[in-house]
Order: sequence, then C-alpha cells, then structure tokens
Amino acid sequence: MSSLRRFLSTSLGRLIAGLWFLCRVLLIAWAALAIYYSNLPWAAARLALAVAFAAFAIWALWFSRQRRMPAVFGLLFLGVVAWWISIPPSHDREWRPEVAVMPRAIIDGDRVRITGVRNFDYRTRNDFTVRWEEREVSLSHLTALDFYVSYFTEGPVGHTFVSFIFDNAPPLTISIETRPEIGEGFAPVASLFKQFELIYVVGDERDLVGVRTNHRREPTYLYRLNASADDARRLLLVYLTRINELADRPEFYHLLTNSCTINIVRYANAAGRAGRFDIRHLLNGLIDSYLYHSGRVDTTLPFDELRRRSLINEAARAADGASDFSERIRASLPTMFP
Repeated sequence: MSSLRRFLSTSLGRLIAGLWFLCRVLLIAWAALAIYYSNLPWAAARLALAVAFAAFAIWALWFSRQRRMPAVFGLLFLGVVAWWISIPPSHDREWRPEVAVMPRAIIDGDRVRITGVRNFDYRTRNDFTVRWEEREVSLSHLTALDFYVSYFTEGPVGHTFVSFIFDNAPPLTISIETRPEIGEGFAPVASLFKQFELIYVVGDERDLVGVRTNHRREPTYLYRLNASADDARRLLLVYLTRINELADRPEFYHLLTNSCTINIVRYANAAGRAGRFDIRHLLNGLIDSYLYHSGRVDTTLPFDELRRRSLINEAARAADGASDFSERIRASLPTMFP
C-alpha cells in the first residue's frame, strides 16, 4: 500500500509539474506574440521586444536564482495584457476595396432596407468592377435559409456563411469575415491578436459565392437548412441588429471567439436554436457533418452522398455572370428548393 501511495504521489507531482511548465510556456508564448502583433508601427521593434521579453521570461522563470524574478515576470506579463487590452479597433483604415463599405440596415416594420450591399463583377479574383447597392426586402417574404461551406483547402477548417431566401427577391447573402487593409491577407495566428477588424459582408450570391467558386477555386458546398420561415426571420433580425452595432462600433475579429461559424451558432441560439457546443463549431470544415447528424439538413440520403451532390462549383462556373446564377447553382441539388 505504501508503494502504491508513493507511486500515486510521484505521478501526481509530475503531472502538476508538467502542467505548471506548460502554463508558463503558454503565458510566455502568448505575451511574446501579443507584443509582436501589437500596435507599434515598426516591425523590427516589435520583433526585438517580443524576443527580449521571451528571453527574459525564460531566464527569470528557470535560470535566475533571485526569488523576486518570477514576480518581476508577472508584473511584466500583466503590463503586456494591459497594453493588449488597450489596443482599440477602428473603422478608419485603408481597407481593401472588397470590404471598404460597412453595411447598415434600416428596419421599418416588415420592410428592411440595407445599404452597402456588395455586387461586384469579377474578371479575376483581384480584377473586378466595384459596385455597392441598396436592397430592400420584406420579412414576410423570407421563406428559407441556406448554408454554405467553402474551403481554401478541404480539411477541418473552412469558411461558413448563409443566404436568406425570399419568394419575391434574390437571395441575400451574409458572410462574417475579417476586414483586411490594403496589402493584408488572412493569417490564423495574427487573427488571435487584434490584427483584423470584423465585417459582415452583405451581398449578392453572384458575388459572394461566385468569387469563391469561380475565381478563388474554393470547393463550396450548399445546404438547405431545416429551418422554418419564422426561424429564418428571427435569425435575419439578429444579423441585422449586429450589422448596425458593428457599423456604429468596430470590433476585432477573433478566430476562436468572434468568427464566422462561432457567430452563426451564437445568433442561431439567440434566434431559438436548441443545442450544445460541438467541437465542429470550431473545426468548421466539418460543420456539414454536424448539421447532418443533428438533423438540421435533409437526411434522406447518406451523408457522403448528400455532400457529394451539394458541391456547387461546376454549376457555379457554368452560371458565371448569369442573371439566374442563384437558380442554376441550386438546380441539381438533392434537396427540393422552392
């Protein structure tokens, strides 16, 4: 019995020591990255400060014989946290033209007027005619909700967005994205450290879907959700509220807490969704599996068959630039679309 106790005590001690070691490594890594991705305008200074902080932290926590050094590290870490928290988001930057205009919604009873609706004409992914429009839709004519998953490279991470379907107007597509400045591109690690503001791009499907399928060559899947018209209306109103809040007060995009799929799930919850967190909300390249196995899309076909037939790239390329783009990308889908 005593040997068992010693074994358990030793194992527990090693586990605690390992966790404490990992905790310190994560704190150092987070603070160094926060410094590197901070709002200092000089890249070389950010890099030098990040390296200096990491080097000091390693020395203070593992090599210094002075007892006060861990406390000094703690104070410096708290200073980095305070600095990082103080970095504000902004609407006033040199934005890429695709995200230069923030949408805004004016709700008047059943009628919704949305400004800043994107409807670009693309010749290539970087060569396009800029066109921002104003759209008016009626909530009473909103009939269904469609869900898109697209991939830079097929795998566990992708991009998700939705289209609201009306019986008297073209679909209205809303995509929750980063708002990059001129010369910027998306970077997952940087998105954890206040490098990108958040935008809800409202647009025409010929634009938001077509640029992905036809010009970026991203595999894109389209699913009709088993949501009632009332559910879709409640979700749209949640989206519109957030769009106006964002137009009034900028926010930072965050890959884990303020991104496309996380916010879609959050707003679905606000609109009445019942369900718990699922790891596929974060690993959103697998989100269509979650939708299928939770009964939120048609399940009359096996999932692999449904997914194969929901790939719309070929239909989208054939419909490129067509006025009936939305109808043609849905024509051969397995679910019946009104």
